[in-house]
Amino acid sequence: MNDQEKTELEMFLFFEMTPDLVCIAGKDGYFKKVNRAVIEKLGYTEEELFAKPISFFIHEEDRQITKRKRADLLAGKALINFENRYVTKQGNCIWLHWTSIYLPDKEVAFGIAKDVTEKKQIEKEIEENYLKFKGLANHFKTSLEKDRKYFAFELQADLAQLASIVKIDIEWLKDKLPDLPDYLDSRMKHASAISELLINTIRKISFSVSPDMLDDLGLDESLRWLCKEFTILTGIPSRFESKHKEKILTHEVQLDFFRICQEALNNVKHHAEAKSVKIIIEDMGDNVCLSIVDDGKGFLVEQKMKKSGLINMQERAASINAELIIQSEIVKGTRVSTRIKKHALKKNKSA
Repeated sequence: MNDQEKTELEMFLFFEMTPDLVCIAGKDGYFKKVNRAVIEKLGYTEEELFAKPISFFIHEEDRQITKRKRADLLAGKALINFENRYVTKQGNCIWLHWTSIYLPDKEVAFGIAKDVTEKKQIEKEIEENYLKFKGLANHFKTSLEKDRKYFAFELQADLAQLASIVKIDIEWLKDKLPDLPDYLDSRMKHASAISELLINTIRKISFSVSPDMLDDLGLDESLRWLCKEFTILTGIPSRFESKHKEKILTHEVQLDFFRICQEALNNVKHHAEAKSVKIIIEDMGDNVCLSIVDDGKGFLVEQKMKKSGLINMQERAASINAELIIQSEIVKGTRVSTRIKKHALKKNKSA
């Protein structure tokens, strides 16, 4: 037996004994040779496999993409890591993972496939569980926002009104009793000032709990207002820049962007020792990115990632399929970015 015959014998043994599906297909789109694994997986006899074009055995939903991949293969582009579905003689669907090359001098394609049906079923179960838990998370988040809106309404409708009545009564007493002793007049003025402060505080808390402005004016205007309030409360200059089209963001994404900004500004207020803050939303092609940037003292990210504020922002970002990126250097400030892909925005709309 010469070397060529030995090589052909070794190839034949490999062809027949490997558990992978191995086949040779002609340029005409028909099987020319298949190993035992192909016959066992698909359930057809060799004669039945050779009698019909390969496309007959492919799941109808995968025929077009397989046709395009086959055209690329015949044009000289190797087929690597391609997955499609075949239908067995019994009507079952199996997933095959292909690697294939075309031999133009012989006008045949040589292909090897692994059965990845079990892996695909596991992936489908994981995706279904993910969607189920994401739906539950969205439900709880929506319920929480409804509760917040109700609480904010109660603050405005009841507490703020009661505080306003107290202030009105104090002003009435001052008008009716003009000749009060100085110490009483001073106390009345103090009570009136405290009442005014209480009213404003209730309104601020109400907005913080549930920003009605977000529904009425949109995200950009709400963030401009948030920056102004932050500057008034802390004395730290802050500004907002918009470099995106707000309408592509769903209400859920706008709300979570707003909450992330609230959390980030709260961290700046209590920890950063910053001299200025900037919030910017920009369109980056495939992504929309929200960034909160400060010039404060910075921190070691690895040591702070388990802090509740950062965890809250991470959870918010994850709930809308976004990525939270935190960059910080000691004495050089911090950048908190939330990056969401535009295709994820479409998923959020359809969910």
